[in-house]
This record gives sequence, structure tokens and C-alpha cells, in this order.
Amino acid sequence: MQVILLERVAKLGQMGDVVDVKPGYARNYLLLQKKALVASEANIADFESQKAQLEARNLETKKEAEALGDKLDGQQFIVIRQASDGGNLYGSVTPRDASDVATAEGFSVDRKQVVIPQPIKELGLHNVHISLHPEVDVVIQLNVARSAEEAELQASGKSIQELAAEEEAAAEFEIQELFDDIGAAASDDEELAETAGIATEEAPAEDEPKA
Repeated sequence: MQVILLERVAKLGQMGDVVDVKPGYARNYLLLQKKALVASEANIADFESQKAQLEARNLETKKEAEALGDKLDGQQFIVIRQASDGGNLYGSVTPRDASDVATAEGFSVDRKQVVIPQPIKELGLHNVHISLHPEVDVVIQLNVARSAEEAELQASGKSIQELAAEEEAAAEFEIQELFDDIGAAASDDEELAETAGIATEEAPAEDEPKA
């Protein structure tokens, strides 16, 4: 099926290009999202008559996207989720979640602009692409954690696995210290008992009273 593109489409073509695509892709995406028109003689003629206006509109929206992209690119957003000790989420983080946290921080991002090929199902730092315009793509980072404190630690460069290992090591250290304290206390008791016994044995007998 042939369509004429009304804007640049990645891996397909530029505005005004007439390209061959699968009918399903054309109907369910390109035509539905108003990114293209069926390449009929009438539509091609209409495009040519409106080309200057479409290019001007595209340039304006591109500038707006670039202005937003300059502020948004590289931003990190915290997403709080419940997860297992191993870091697996009870659920997943979706494009809507990314859109919501970015919008809550003052950035106007539609969920359709968020590119997450696979739902995020683990704690940690995840880079996510945001397509603000066909020619403007930026990357944000989602800090998926179980708490704000955990998010802060992850932001410093520690993974959930490292945090779990540190907690386990700290617990083992505390247990070992407890056993050491108990052992030391028992040893002190034994030494005191031995010292008391020796003192009793070495003490001189009292003189018997004279008749």
C-alpha cells in the first residue's frame, strides 16, 4: 500500500515521501495518527498545495519540542513500586507511568511519546527514550525503587543487589559480634571462677586457739 508522509517517520522517510507500507501498518498507525495519507492523486495534489503550510507548522512544533527537550534530556524521575527482595517488581512500569512522573515534575509528556519496548519489571535505573517530535528524541532516566531512601542510594550508583549484599553482610557482622561478646563474657566468667578457686586454695589456715 502506498502512502504519502505528512511528517518524518523513523526508518520510513521524510515529509512528502511516497512510500510502500503494509496495509495494517498504514491503517492502524500511519493513517490513524495522521502521519500519512493514502497516496491517491487527489491526496498528493492536496499535499503539494499545502506543503508550505505543513513545513512551517512542522518547523514551529520542532522548535517547541527542541526547547522542551533541552530541559527534559537527562532528567531523572523517581518511580516508587513494591518489589521482592531480589528486585523484581510486583507489576511493571509502563509508558503511562513515565508520562505521569514527568508531567508531575512540570514537563508536558504524553504517554504516546514514551518509548519503552519492554515493560520495566525490575528495580534500578532505566533509560527511556521520549519522542517529542519526529526529529527530536531525548532520553530520561527512571529511578525505580521501593522508597525515596532506596532511590537516593540507587542514584548514587548502588544497585539493589549491592544494597542487599551490604545489608546481609551487616546482619552477619552483627550476629558474629553478638557471638563474640557472649564468648568473651563466658571466658571472663571462667577466669573469675578460676581466680577465686586459686585464692581459696592459697589462703593460710587460721591459727587454732591455744589451750
